[in-house]
Amino acid sequence: MTDTNKESHYTENVQDHLKQVESLLHKHALVEEVVHKQEIPREDRHALVDTLLHKQHLAELRRKLDSLHPADIAYILEALPIEQRLLVWDLVKSERDGEILIEVSDAVRESLIATMNREELRAAAEQLDTDEIADLAPDLPHNVMRDLFRALPIEEREQLRAAMSYPEDSVGALMDFNMIHVREDVTLDRGDHFKGVLPINLIVVNEPDAIVGDLMLTDTIRLHPDDKAEQTAHAFERYDLVSAPVVEEEGKLIGRVTVNVVLDFIRTESESDLLNQAGLREDEDIFASVWKSVQNRWTWLALNLVTAFIASRVIGIFENSIEKLVALAALMPIIAGIGGNSGNQTITMIVRALALGQINAGNARKLFAKEVGVSGLNGLIWGSAVGLFAFLIYHSIPLGLVMTLAMVLNLLVAGLLGVLIPLTLYKLGRDPAAGSSVMITAITDSGGFFIFLGLATIFLT
Repeated sequence: MTDTNKESHYTENVQDHLKQVESLLHKHALVEEVVHKQEIPREDRHALVDTLLHKQHLAELRRKLDSLHPADIAYILEALPIEQRLLVWDLVKSERDGEILIEVSDAVRESLIATMNREELRAAAEQLDTDEIADLAPDLPHNVMRDLFRALPIEEREQLRAAMSYPEDSVGALMDFNMIHVREDVTLDRGDHFKGVLPINLIVVNEPDAIVGDLMLTDTIRLHPDDKAEQTAHAFERYDLVSAPVVEEEGKLIGRVTVNVVLDFIRTESESDLLNQAGLREDEDIFASVWKSVQNRWTWLALNLVTAFIASRVIGIFENSIEKLVALAALMPIIAGIGGNSGNQTITMIVRALALGQINAGNARKLFAKEVGVSGLNGLIWGSAVGLFAFLIYHSIPLGLVMTLAMVLNLLVAGLLGVLIPLTLYKLGRDPAAGSSVMITAITDSGGFFIFLGLATIFLT
C-alpha cells in the first residue's frame, strides 16, 4: 500500500468514527426529545430517560469511545459542537483524560478543562509524563500545578521544572526524558554523559556477544536544549532522523527529541502560519461562542476597515477624473486585484524561505533585485494584456498605455513590499506570516487606485 493510500485509509477511518459517534448522539437526542414530550410526571420522565438512554445509545457510545485511540477521540471532540462535545467528554473514562487533553487543540482543551474540577485535573495530569505535563501546564490552574509539584517524586519534579523553563520554540520544550541507558562495556555510565547512539537494527543483526562500544554510533546529530525547535525540525527532515539526543555543554545527556513530537510541532506551526496570514490571533475553536470568535477576528477587520476608508478617499481625490472618463471606475479594480495577488505570492515565498533559514543579510539584497525583476516582467506581460483589453473595449490607445504602466508600477510596489513586510516583521522578532497577507492587500489596493487614477488624471483628462 502506498503512503497516499495509507493516508486516505486513515482519513476514512477517522471520518467513519466521527460519523458513528454523530449517529449515536443523534439517536440519543431523538429519544430524549420524545421522552420530554410525553405527558408524565417529571420524576418518572427522568427515570425513563435514564432507562432508555443510558442502557442503549449512551452505553453504545461509551463502548465506541473506549475502542478509539486518544488522537481519534481528540479529533472527534474538535469536530463536535460544544454541547455534544461535553456529552462525549463525560463518557470518556477518566483514566484517559490526560492523554486526550494532550492531543486536542489549545482552544478545545480550554473548553474541556473549564468543565473539570481541581481533583479531576490533577488526576488527569498525573497520568502523563513530565514533558507532557509541561505541555499542559499553561492551561492548568496554578493550584493544580502546585498540587502536582508536591505529588511528584524529586527527580520528576526537577524534570518538570526544567521542561517548563525552556522557551516554547526551543528544543528543550520538545524533548522528553524517557531514555534507556545502555552499558558501553560492563559498567553503567552513572554520570549520564552522552557516548553515542545504539539503533535497534544494530542490536537485531549483530551477535549477542558483540560489545556495545563497538556497535554504537558516535558521529550523530546532537541537540542543545536552547536550540530553536524550528531548526531542529529542519534537521529531522534533512537527515531522516527518528530520534536525537539533547546534550548540555558539558556533554551531559538530559533528554531526547523524537520524530512524533517534531511532526506535531510542524503541524502546529503550519496551522499557526495559516491563521496568521488571515489575521487571526490564535487557534480558534470552530464551535466557540460568537463573542469569542468576534474577539479573535476584530483586530485585522478593524485594520481592513481603516485601509478601506483610505482606499475610498484615494478614489475620492480623483472623482472629477472618474466623472470625465467612466471607464476608469470599471478598470481600476483590475490593477488593485492583480497587485494583491502578486504581493501575496511574494510573501508566501519569503515566509517559506525564512522558515527554512534560507535568507540572511548576505543574500537579502539579491532577493530584492530578483523580486523587482520578477514583478517588473510580470507587470509588463500582464500589463500589456490588460492594456490590450482596455484598447479593444474602449478603443483608446492612451487608456491602454495607462493601464499597462499602472500594472507595471503596482506590481513593482507589490513585489518590493512582499519582501519588505515579512523581513521587517522577522527582524522585529515577530511572526513574518502574521497579517502579512492583510497588509499587502490593503497597500496594493490603495496604491493601485492611486497609481492608476493618478496616471489617468495626468495623461487622459
